[in-house]
Amino acid sequence: VEETIQGNSLVKHTLRHIVSYYLYCYYFFNPTGCPWMWDNLTCWQPADVGKVVTVSCPELFEVMSLEDEGEQRVSMCLGKVSRNCTEDGWSDIFPHYADACLFDDNGTKTELYFVSVKALYTVGYSTSLVSLTTAMVILCRFRKLHCTRNFIHMNLFVSFILRAISVFIKDGVLYAEEESSHCFTHTVQCKGVMVFFHYCVMSNYFWLFIEGLYLFTLLVETFFPERRYFYWYTLIGWGMPTACVTVWAVLRLHFDDIGCWDMNDSAAIWWVIKGPVVASIMINMVLFIGIIIILVQKLQSPDVGGNESSMYLRLARSTLLLIPLFGIHYTVFAFSPENVSKRERLVFELGLGSFQGFVVAVLYCFLNGEVQSEIKRKWRSWTVNRYFAVDLKHRHPSLASSGVNGGTQLSILSKSSSQIRMSSLQAESPAT
Repeated sequence: VEETIQGNSLVKHTLRHIVSYYLYCYYFFNPTGCPWMWDNLTCWQPADVGKVVTVSCPELFEVMSLEDEGEQRVSMCLGKVSRNCTEDGWSDIFPHYADACLFDDNGTKTELYFVSVKALYTVGYSTSLVSLTTAMVILCRFRKLHCTRNFIHMNLFVSFILRAISVFIKDGVLYAEEESSHCFTHTVQCKGVMVFFHYCVMSNYFWLFIEGLYLFTLLVETFFPERRYFYWYTLIGWGMPTACVTVWAVLRLHFDDIGCWDMNDSAAIWWVIKGPVVASIMINMVLFIGIIIILVQKLQSPDVGGNESSMYLRLARSTLLLIPLFGIHYTVFAFSPENVSKRERLVFELGLGSFQGFVVAVLYCFLNGEVQSEIKRKWRSWTVNRYFAVDLKHRHPSLASSGVNGGTQLSILSKSSSQIRMSSLQAESPAT
């Protein structure tokens, strides 16, 4: 038979066609799995349902030279790509060719850039967290500083503190392990962290808006019920972010439940949070301009002393003080798309914005004249009491051992001195 087949070209030709047809049917019409596929870059062999096919990156990516503005850039093959054979056919490729197969010589510089930005905002938020916590202790400790204006400042400080804490928690959850398998990114806890993060950031923007609204109302209206307004301020500052973030979370859960909710691919859903934030920034900008106009009118009034140069100096100082309190710097990228000027946005909003809490704490607590005078008064009172306590301990051991404290001893001495003074006056009156 072999001699017949070898000698008969017709039989040989027929067998070749039968084998080719069988392979064709197997590759293209595999009824039990996924057929052969060419995606213009890689040849995917047939596979059964449920099987994951992994191949190396195409040779096209192994050595590829690109001319870019006269500079030679070399891209090298990094890894592998995969597809999953499902009942509906081949799945999308993962990871993408651009992520798995391309290595840019600028990749190291890009990674170093992001590491530098992360280090910058970590230092900024840490500094803000310490300074804001200290400012909160000072404003809560001294009872004479308790007023509506300082209560609004305290709520703003709390929003900055929560924002810093939420950033640290988010970084710890998403970026703690450099080579994480990202299995945690699909859990409820990870999504809860992102919800908390967006709530803290949004609350911070709204309390910046309330600071501007309160100051503008204070300049426009002579008399207004501050305590009643403060309830509305609290409702807006903490209630509006709660409502917006809740709506956003429900929409993400039903329409865009992908990963840890850290990527905002759906622009419509993202505007549930971004829209109110942009609105608060723009309203604050209008209030800022209105306050500057009012300050110019007040400084130009004949009742205000000083020459023209001192007027402009005070106006410039007031303007610089209001910029961090109102968050005016956020208007630079308020309307730009998320993917435009990404590097500049990161440096401006994350790097420099992380120090905003520190600047606000310094300007509106540590450099505040009312706060400084109250701290000095308490310090003088403490040093005087301590001085008399030590002095009485050396001069009158019986008083010191009787359990009378320094403040009581000081009051005893003041009373005794007043009695001696009255008795001396009575003694002098008959003589006159």
